[in-house]
Amino acid sequence: MGVDIFRALKHRNFRLHFTGQAVSLMGTWMQRVAVSWLVYRLTESALMLGLVSFLALIPSLILSPFIGSFVDRHQKYRIVVITQFGLMLQAGALALLVFSGYYSVWWIAALSFIQGVINTFDVTARQSLMVELVDDKADLPNAIALNSSAFNAARMLGPAIGGILLSMYGEAVCFAVNFISFIAVIGSLLCMRLVPKPIAAKQESTWRGFKEGFSYLRHSPHLLSLILLLTASSLCIIPYTTLLPVIAREMFHGDAATFSLFESSAGLGAMIGAIYMARTRIGINLRFRVMKASALFASGILVLSFASWLPLALLSTLLAAMGMMVQNSSINTYIQTHAMPAYRARAISYYIMAFQGIFPLGSLLVGALANAWGIHYTLLFQGIAGATITLSFILYIYLHINRKYVPV
Repeated sequence: MGVDIFRALKHRNFRLHFTGQAVSLMGTWMQRVAVSWLVYRLTESALMLGLVSFLALIPSLILSPFIGSFVDRHQKYRIVVITQFGLMLQAGALALLVFSGYYSVWWIAALSFIQGVINTFDVTARQSLMVELVDDKADLPNAIALNSSAFNAARMLGPAIGGILLSMYGEAVCFAVNFISFIAVIGSLLCMRLVPKPIAAKQESTWRGFKEGFSYLRHSPHLLSLILLLTASSLCIIPYTTLLPVIAREMFHGDAATFSLFESSAGLGAMIGAIYMARTRIGINLRFRVMKASALFASGILVLSFASWLPLALLSTLLAAMGMMVQNSSINTYIQTHAMPAYRARAISYYIMAFQGIFPLGSLLVGALANAWGIHYTLLFQGIAGATITLSFILYIYLHINRKYVPV
């Protein structure tokens, strides 16, 4: 009997969340593409592109563990509603600045930083809320995968539509569309029927909550090993996405339309990975799946580093994005299904710190490397780093299994 890849949609609250997010994420990806292209158009600097990404995501590195403790002690639904309003206002401010012509790369960087702070609260609360939107825990992996599907479908379609809007009307229209798209997600949140759950975590200081979360993670090597893998990937490999405008322009002498092709290829690959994850059953060994996905991710980047034919470059981008999606979604699913409920938000906050918080440091690193070495050698470095990380994780799992089963 086949697996129903849409089974989580039978839960009303998750269905509302999924629908609202699907619409809003389209606008979010249009804004991301427009910001990247605007920054590169103004500066023609890979390093500046990395700096803006750094400012947008550095709050995740600094704030995530503390926010995890905060979220564990407050109603997650209320936090998500507030953050969505905040993100809507940020998109509106960006649209107004560009429409009026009163903007510079530093204004864009400042608004990106504000977006990063709000996003850190939003992602931690929204990921932790997922378990409350799905009544049957057996459907939680499917809900996480469908949520990723919406994200990556938007990543596939948003840049394509954004590329057209960029070419025809400029960046400001993309920002305005994102502002309008938040109506859908806020409306869906207000239509939910959630019974507020009592807060299990005791009322403690945020600093104490941070230390307890770190202690829990340190004594959970099955979670810690995955977060360390994700940390290394976010530092060395995942920031290849920051370089897509540089790849389009320097490797293939393209324009905004070429850039949107690379973004859409990455979105399609991630979408395929998300559909694959949606078929996941309870009991699948997700850590072995992480191994295979990490190997595919590294292989895609290595092929991209040598590609001189545009279709091959787009295909390797697709495969790399597919590997990245399956790797990250498997780690997310494992944490949500294996972390203790009282520490779930804190465990997720470390996942977010490893994924989004380390990413800006990686963006600065690869931006600097691209300036110094050129785009080809930077991608080659990333591919080799990905292969090394994958082999290290395989070795860890192999030794862990042997230690577990060898008689004392």
